[in-house]
Amino acid sequence: MGRGAADADVLVVGAGPVGLAAAVHACAAGLDVLVVDHRAGTLDKACGEGLLPGALRAVQALGADPPGHVLTGISYRAPGRHADHEFTAGPGRGVRRTALHDALRARAADVGARRRCGRVTALRQDAAGVEIEVTPGRADDGHPAGDAADGDPVTLRAPWLLGCDGLHSAVRRLAGLDVRPGPGAGRPAGNRYGLRRHFAVTPWTDLVEVHWSPHAEAYVTPVAPDLVGVALLAPRTVTGAGFDTLLRSQFPELAARLAVAEPTGTLLGAGPLLRRSRRRSAGRVRLVGDASGYVDALTGEGVRVGLAQAAAAVRHLEDAEAYERAWRTVTRDYRVLTTGLVAWASGPARGAIVPAAARLPWLYGAVVDRLAR
Repeated sequence: MGRGAADADVLVVGAGPVGLAAAVHACAAGLDVLVVDHRAGTLDKACGEGLLPGALRAVQALGADPPGHVLTGISYRAPGRHADHEFTAGPGRGVRRTALHDALRARAADVGARRRCGRVTALRQDAAGVEIEVTPGRADDGHPAGDAADGDPVTLRAPWLLGCDGLHSAVRRLAGLDVRPGPGAGRPAGNRYGLRRHFAVTPWTDLVEVHWSPHAEAYVTPVAPDLVGVALLAPRTVTGAGFDTLLRSQFPELAARLAVAEPTGTLLGAGPLLRRSRRRSAGRVRLVGDASGYVDALTGEGVRVGLAQAAAAVRHLEDAEAYERAWRTVTRDYRVLTTGLVAWASGPARGAIVPAAARLPWLYGAVVDRLAR
Protein backbone atom coordinates (compact mmCIF):
# COMPACT_ATOMS: atom_id res chain seq x y z
CA MET A 1 0.00 0.00 0.00
CA GLY A 2 1.41 3.34 -0.99
CA ARG A 3 1.88 5.89 1.75
CA GLY A 4 0.28 9.03 0.34
CA ALA A 5 -0.46 12.19 2.24
CA ALA A 6 -3.06 11.84 4.95
CA ASP A 7 -6.51 13.33 4.30
CA ALA A 8 -7.13 13.68 8.06
CA ASP A 9 -5.75 12.57 11.40
CA VAL A 10 -8.84 10.41 11.96
CA LEU A 11 -11.36 8.98 9.53
CA VAL A 12 -14.75 8.37 11.14
CA VAL A 13 -16.95 6.03 9.11
CA GLY A 14 -20.58 6.54 10.05
CA ALA A 15 -22.34 9.88 10.62
CA GLY A 16 -24.90 8.71 13.16
CA PRO A 17 -24.89 9.99 16.76
CA VAL A 18 -21.92 7.81 17.79
CA GLY A 19 -19.81 8.79 14.79
CA LEU A 20 -20.58 12.47 15.29
CA ALA A 21 -19.80 12.19 19.01
CA ALA A 22 -16.46 10.55 18.16
CA ALA A 23 -15.77 13.40 15.74
CA VAL A 24 -16.50 15.99 18.44
CA HIS A 25 -14.20 14.23 20.92
CA ALA A 26 -11.43 13.89 18.33
CA CYS A 27 -11.66 17.57 17.37
CA ALA A 28 -11.50 18.49 21.06
CA ALA A 29 -8.27 16.48 21.24
CA GLY A 30 -6.81 18.66 18.50
CA LEU A 31 -7.19 16.14 15.67
CA ASP A 32 -8.31 16.82 12.11
CA VAL A 33 -11.41 14.71 11.49
CA LEU A 34 -13.17 13.57 8.31
CA VAL A 35 -16.54 11.84 8.69
CA VAL A 36 -17.62 9.51 5.88
CA ASP A 37 -21.16 8.18 5.39
CA HIS A 38 -22.99 6.91 2.31
CA ARG A 39 -26.09 8.87 3.31
CA ALA A 40 -26.44 12.62 2.81
CA GLY A 41 -28.52 15.10 4.79
CA THR A 42 -30.35 14.37 8.03
CA LEU A 43 -30.23 10.71 9.01
CA ASP A 44 -33.10 8.75 10.52
CA LYS A 45 -33.19 5.28 12.06
CA ALA A 46 -35.72 2.88 13.54
CA CYS A 47 -35.16 3.26 17.29
CA GLY A 48 -37.04 3.97 20.50
CA GLU A 49 -35.95 7.66 20.51
CA GLY A 50 -35.77 7.89 24.28
CA LEU A 51 -32.69 9.50 25.81
CA LEU A 52 -32.48 8.20 29.37
CA PRO A 53 -30.99 10.66 31.90
CA GLY A 54 -27.41 9.46 31.42
CA ALA A 55 -27.67 9.63 27.64
CA LEU A 56 -29.18 13.12 27.78
CA ARG A 57 -26.35 14.36 29.98
CA ALA A 58 -23.79 12.82 27.61
CA VAL A 59 -25.36 14.55 24.60
CA GLN A 60 -25.45 17.88 26.42
CA ALA A 61 -21.81 17.43 27.51
CA LEU A 62 -20.90 17.31 23.82
CA GLY A 63 -22.43 20.76 23.40
CA ALA A 64 -25.72 19.65 21.80
CA ASP A 65 -29.21 20.08 23.21
CA PRO A 66 -31.85 18.66 20.86
CA PRO A 67 -35.54 19.52 21.36
CA GLY A 68 -37.97 16.90 22.56
CA HIS A 69 -40.38 15.87 25.30
CA VAL A 70 -39.50 15.33 28.95
CA LEU A 71 -39.28 11.71 30.13
CA THR A 72 -39.77 11.08 33.84
CA GLY A 73 -39.49 7.29 34.02
CA ILE A 74 -40.38 3.89 32.56
CA SER A 75 -43.61 1.92 32.77
CA TYR A 76 -43.74 -1.83 32.10
CA ARG A 77 -47.27 -2.77 31.07
CA ALA A 78 -49.30 -5.90 30.36
CA PRO A 79 -53.08 -6.43 30.35
CA GLY A 80 -54.28 -5.82 33.91
CA ARG A 81 -50.80 -5.09 35.35
CA HIS A 82 -48.21 -2.37 35.23
CA ALA A 83 -45.09 -1.24 37.07
CA ASP A 84 -43.98 2.40 37.01
CA HIS A 85 -40.71 3.89 38.19
CA GLU A 86 -39.64 7.51 37.94
CA PHE A 87 -35.97 8.24 37.34
CA THR A 88 -34.04 9.31 40.43
CA ALA A 89 -31.17 10.74 38.35
CA GLY A 90 -33.25 13.52 36.82
CA PRO A 91 -35.35 13.57 33.67
CA GLY A 92 -34.61 12.07 30.30
CA ARG A 93 -35.92 13.32 26.98
CA GLY A 94 -37.85 11.82 24.09
CA VAL A 95 -36.04 13.07 20.98
CA ARG A 96 -36.77 12.44 17.32
CA ARG A 97 -33.79 10.67 15.81
CA THR A 98 -33.66 13.35 13.14
CA ALA A 99 -33.53 16.10 15.79
CA LEU A 100 -30.71 14.29 17.60
CA HIS A 101 -28.78 13.92 14.36
CA ASP A 102 -29.23 17.55 13.37
CA ALA A 103 -28.04 18.77 16.77
CA LEU A 104 -24.93 16.57 16.77
CA ARG A 105 -24.17 17.25 13.11
CA ALA A 106 -24.24 21.00 13.78
CA ARG A 107 -22.01 20.57 16.81
CA ALA A 108 -19.49 18.45 14.90
CA ALA A 109 -19.36 21.06 12.13
CA ASP A 110 -18.94 23.84 14.68
CA VAL A 111 -15.84 22.21 16.16
CA GLY A 112 -14.29 21.62 12.74
CA ALA A 113 -15.21 18.09 11.65
CA ARG A 114 -15.55 17.70 7.90
CA ARG A 115 -18.01 15.34 6.21
CA ARG A 116 -17.89 13.43 2.94
CA CYS A 117 -20.72 11.43 1.39
CA GLY A 118 -19.67 8.03 0.10
CA ARG A 119 -19.80 4.28 0.65
CA VAL A 120 -16.71 2.46 1.94
CA THR A 121 -15.96 -0.46 -0.39
CA ALA A 122 -12.39 -1.41 0.55
CA LEU A 123 -10.04 -1.03 3.49
CA ARG A 124 -6.27 -1.49 3.67
CA GLN A 125 -3.80 -0.62 6.38
CA ASP A 126 -0.11 -0.68 7.17
CA ALA A 127 1.99 0.24 10.17
CA ALA A 128 1.52 3.95 9.57
CA GLY A 129 -2.12 4.32 8.63
CA VAL A 130 -5.38 3.18 7.07
CA GLU A 131 -6.73 3.66 3.56
CA ILE A 132 -10.34 3.31 2.50
CA GLU A 133 -11.81 3.35 -0.96
CA VAL A 134 -14.98 5.39 -1.11
CA THR A 135 -17.62 5.37 -3.83
CA PRO A 136 -19.46 8.70 -3.76
CA GLY A 137 -22.96 8.52 -2.37
CA ARG A 138 -26.15 9.95 -3.79
CA ALA A 139 -28.23 12.82 -2.52
CA ASP A 140 -32.01 12.58 -2.23
CA ASP A 141 -32.39 13.86 -5.81
CA GLY A 142 -30.31 10.96 -7.14
CA HIS A 143 -27.29 13.07 -8.08
CA PRO A 144 -23.81 12.40 -6.69
CA ALA A 145 -23.38 13.98 -3.26
CA GLY A 146 -20.31 15.50 -1.69
CA ASP A 147 -17.25 16.90 -3.40
CA ALA A 148 -16.68 14.02 -5.86
CA ALA A 149 -19.44 15.08 -8.22
CA ASP A 150 -18.01 13.06 -11.10
CA GLY A 151 -18.93 9.85 -9.25
CA ASP A 152 -15.43 8.34 -9.41
CA PRO A 153 -14.19 6.32 -6.40
CA VAL A 154 -11.64 8.07 -4.21
CA THR A 155 -9.05 6.80 -1.75
CA LEU A 156 -8.82 8.41 1.67
CA ARG A 157 -5.98 7.91 4.14
CA ALA A 158 -5.45 8.69 7.83
CA PRO A 159 -3.36 7.37 10.71
CA TRP A 160 -6.53 6.12 12.45
CA LEU A 161 -10.01 4.94 11.52
CA LEU A 162 -13.07 4.71 13.77
CA GLY A 163 -15.78 2.39 12.49
CA CYS A 164 -19.04 3.87 13.78
CA ASP A 165 -21.22 2.54 10.97
CA GLY A 166 -23.85 0.63 12.89
CA LEU A 167 -25.31 -2.85 12.98
CA HIS A 168 -24.38 -3.69 9.39
CA SER A 169 -20.88 -2.25 9.69
CA ALA A 170 -18.80 -2.35 6.51
CA VAL A 171 -15.72 -1.49 8.57
CA ARG A 172 -16.26 -4.48 10.85
CA ARG A 173 -16.51 -6.76 7.82
CA LEU A 174 -13.64 -5.26 5.84
CA ALA A 175 -11.32 -5.28 8.88
CA GLY A 176 -11.96 -8.99 9.45
CA LEU A 177 -13.69 -8.40 12.80
CA ASP A 178 -17.15 -9.66 11.92
CA VAL A 179 -18.53 -12.80 13.55
CA ARG A 180 -20.61 -14.49 10.90
CA PRO A 181 -23.03 -17.40 11.28
CA GLY A 182 -21.63 -20.80 10.38
CA PRO A 183 -22.44 -22.56 7.08
CA GLY A 184 -26.12 -23.35 6.80
CA ALA A 185 -27.03 -21.18 9.79
CA GLY A 186 -29.05 -18.77 7.66
CA ARG A 187 -31.16 -16.28 9.56
CA PRO A 188 -32.53 -17.88 12.73
CA ALA A 189 -36.23 -17.32 13.28
CA GLY A 190 -35.44 -16.01 16.77
CA ASN A 191 -33.39 -13.06 15.47
CA ARG A 192 -35.09 -9.90 16.67
CA TYR A 193 -36.07 -6.95 14.50
CA GLY A 194 -37.52 -3.52 15.15
CA LEU A 195 -40.18 -1.41 13.42
CA ARG A 196 -40.88 2.25 14.22
CA ARG A 197 -43.66 4.65 13.30
CA HIS A 198 -44.80 8.05 14.60
CA PHE A 199 -48.35 9.08 15.44
CA ALA A 200 -49.72 12.63 15.59
CA VAL A 201 -51.31 12.62 19.02
CA THR A 202 -50.85 14.46 22.29
CA PRO A 203 -48.74 12.27 24.63
CA TRP A 204 -50.84 10.83 27.45
CA THR A 205 -47.87 10.30 29.79
CA ASP A 206 -44.33 11.49 30.47
CA LEU A 207 -43.22 7.88 30.98
CA VAL A 208 -41.74 5.61 28.35
CA GLU A 209 -44.30 2.83 28.14
CA VAL A 210 -43.06 -0.68 27.40
CA HIS A 211 -46.03 -2.88 26.54
CA TRP A 212 -45.44 -6.62 26.77
CA SER A 213 -47.39 -9.21 24.79
CA PRO A 214 -46.70 -12.94 24.49
CA HIS A 215 -44.50 -12.41 21.42
CA ALA A 216 -43.45 -8.75 21.16
CA GLU A 217 -42.77 -5.47 22.96
CA ALA A 218 -44.07 -2.01 22.06
CA TYR A 219 -42.11 1.06 23.17
CA VAL A 220 -44.17 4.23 23.28
CA THR A 221 -42.09 7.41 23.63
CA PRO A 222 -43.40 10.98 23.63
CA VAL A 223 -41.06 13.00 21.41
CA ALA A 224 -42.95 16.29 20.99
CA PRO A 225 -46.07 18.00 22.38
CA ASP A 226 -48.09 16.53 19.52
CA LEU A 227 -46.18 13.37 18.60
CA VAL A 228 -45.36 9.93 19.98
CA GLY A 229 -43.09 7.27 18.55
CA VAL A 230 -44.03 3.60 18.67
CA ALA A 231 -41.30 1.01 18.22
CA LEU A 232 -42.16 -2.69 18.00
CA LEU A 233 -39.56 -5.37 18.79
CA ALA A 234 -40.07 -9.05 18.08
CA PRO A 235 -38.53 -12.08 16.37
CA ARG A 236 -38.47 -12.09 12.59
CA THR A 237 -41.37 -14.54 12.42
CA VAL A 238 -43.53 -11.99 14.27
CA THR A 239 -42.42 -8.68 12.73
CA GLY A 240 -42.86 -10.20 9.28
CA ALA A 241 -46.59 -9.64 9.69
CA GLY A 242 -46.04 -5.89 9.35
CA PHE A 243 -46.44 -2.98 11.74
CA ASP A 244 -50.22 -2.54 11.61
CA THR A 245 -51.02 -6.23 11.93
CA LEU A 246 -48.49 -6.67 14.72
CA LEU A 247 -49.86 -3.67 16.64
CA ARG A 248 -53.46 -4.86 16.38
CA SER A 249 -52.79 -8.51 17.14
CA GLN A 250 -50.29 -8.12 19.97
CA PHE A 251 -51.32 -4.82 21.56
CA PRO A 252 -55.08 -4.30 21.06
CA GLU A 253 -55.36 -1.78 23.94
CA LEU A 254 -52.57 0.37 22.53
CA ALA A 255 -53.95 -0.01 18.99
CA ALA A 256 -57.35 1.24 20.20
CA ARG A 257 -55.74 4.31 21.80
CA LEU A 258 -53.91 5.09 18.55
CA ALA A 259 -56.87 4.35 16.28
CA VAL A 260 -57.83 8.04 16.06
CA ALA A 261 -54.22 9.21 15.64
CA GLU A 262 -52.77 9.94 12.22
CA PRO A 263 -49.59 7.99 11.35
CA THR A 264 -46.87 10.39 10.20
CA GLY A 265 -43.56 9.98 8.41
CA THR A 266 -42.02 6.82 7.09
CA LEU A 267 -42.21 3.38 8.64
CA LEU A 268 -38.63 2.27 9.35
CA GLY A 269 -37.18 -1.10 10.28
CA ALA A 270 -33.93 -2.38 11.76
CA GLY A 271 -32.33 -5.75 12.35
CA PRO A 272 -31.35 -8.36 12.98
CA LEU A 273 -30.30 -6.70 16.23
CA LEU A 274 -27.82 -9.20 17.66
CA ARG A 275 -24.30 -8.45 16.37
CA ARG A 276 -20.88 -9.59 17.52
CA SER A 277 -17.30 -8.63 16.75
CA ARG A 278 -14.16 -10.73 17.27
CA ARG A 279 -12.38 -7.79 18.85
CA ARG A 280 -12.87 -4.05 18.96
CA SER A 281 -9.55 -3.27 17.25
CA ALA A 282 -7.54 -4.43 14.26
CA GLY A 283 -4.32 -2.55 13.73
CA ARG A 284 -5.25 1.12 13.41
CA VAL A 285 -8.99 0.44 13.16
CA ARG A 286 -11.34 0.77 16.13
CA LEU A 287 -14.99 -0.32 16.22
CA VAL A 288 -17.35 1.96 18.14
CA GLY A 289 -21.05 1.80 18.99
CA ASP A 290 -23.32 -0.78 17.35
CA ALA A 291 -20.51 -1.66 14.93
CA SER A 292 -18.53 -3.07 17.87
CA GLY A 293 -21.34 -5.44 18.86
CA TYR A 294 -24.97 -5.17 19.92
CA VAL A 295 -27.25 -7.31 22.07
CA ASP A 296 -30.75 -5.86 21.79
CA ALA A 297 -32.76 -2.63 22.08
CA LEU A 298 -34.79 -4.05 24.96
CA THR A 299 -33.23 -1.85 27.66
CA GLY A 300 -33.00 1.36 25.64
CA GLU A 301 -29.32 2.02 26.37
CA GLY A 302 -27.87 2.16 22.87
CA VAL A 303 -27.12 5.89 22.70
CA ARG A 304 -25.60 6.16 26.18
CA VAL A 305 -23.34 3.16 25.68
CA GLY A 306 -22.36 4.27 22.18
CA LEU A 307 -21.41 7.77 23.34
CA ALA A 308 -19.31 6.32 26.16
CA GLN A 309 -17.50 4.12 23.64
CA ALA A 310 -16.86 7.13 21.39
CA ALA A 311 -15.17 8.98 24.23
CA ALA A 312 -13.11 5.90 25.16
CA ALA A 313 -12.04 5.24 21.56
CA VAL A 314 -10.60 8.74 21.18
CA ARG A 315 -9.04 8.71 24.66
CA HIS A 316 -7.26 5.41 23.93
CA LEU A 317 -6.74 5.91 20.21
CA GLU A 318 -3.11 4.78 20.31
CA ASP A 319 -3.61 1.87 22.74
CA ALA A 320 -5.81 -0.96 21.47
CA GLU A 321 -5.65 -2.94 24.70
CA ALA A 322 -6.64 0.07 26.78
CA TYR A 323 -9.60 0.67 24.49
CA GLU A 324 -10.64 -2.98 24.76
CA ARG A 325 -10.60 -2.72 28.56
CA ALA A 326 -12.52 0.55 28.49
CA TRP A 327 -15.05 -0.92 26.04
CA ARG A 328 -15.70 -3.85 28.35
CA THR A 329 -16.13 -1.51 31.30
CA VAL A 330 -18.57 0.91 29.66
CA THR A 331 -20.66 -1.87 28.08
CA ARG A 332 -20.66 -4.34 30.99
CA ASP A 333 -23.98 -3.39 32.59
CA TYR A 334 -25.67 -3.14 29.21
CA ARG A 335 -24.38 -6.53 28.08
CA VAL A 336 -25.22 -8.32 31.33
CA LEU A 337 -28.66 -6.79 31.95
CA THR A 338 -29.80 -6.88 28.34
CA THR A 339 -28.60 -10.44 27.74
CA GLY A 340 -30.35 -11.58 30.90
CA LEU A 341 -33.61 -9.82 30.09
CA VAL A 342 -33.64 -11.08 26.49
CA ALA A 343 -33.08 -14.62 27.77
CA TRP A 344 -35.97 -14.21 30.21
CA ALA A 345 -38.19 -12.69 27.55
CA SER A 346 -37.38 -15.50 25.11
CA GLY A 347 -38.31 -18.30 27.50
CA PRO A 348 -41.48 -19.77 29.02
CA ALA A 349 -41.36 -17.27 31.93
CA ARG A 350 -41.82 -14.25 29.64
CA GLY A 351 -45.30 -13.65 31.00
CA ALA A 352 -43.92 -13.21 34.53
CA ILE A 353 -41.82 -10.11 33.69
CA VAL A 354 -44.45 -7.43 34.31
CA PRO A 355 -46.03 -9.20 37.33
CA ALA A 356 -42.57 -9.59 38.88
CA ALA A 357 -41.81 -5.89 38.30
CA ALA A 358 -45.12 -4.98 39.95
CA ARG A 359 -44.56 -7.29 42.94
CA LEU A 360 -40.95 -6.20 43.45
CA PRO A 361 -40.96 -2.44 42.80
CA TRP A 362 -37.67 -1.96 44.66
CA LEU A 363 -35.90 -4.37 42.31
CA TYR A 364 -37.57 -2.99 39.20
CA GLY A 365 -36.67 0.54 40.29
CA ALA A 366 -33.05 -0.42 40.96
CA VAL A 367 -32.70 -1.91 37.47
CA VAL A 368 -34.30 1.14 35.82
CA ASP A 369 -32.03 3.52 37.73
CA ARG A 370 -28.99 1.44 36.89
CA LEU A 371 -29.82 1.66 33.19
CA ALA A 372 -30.70 5.36 33.39
CA ARG A 373 -27.64 6.60 35.28
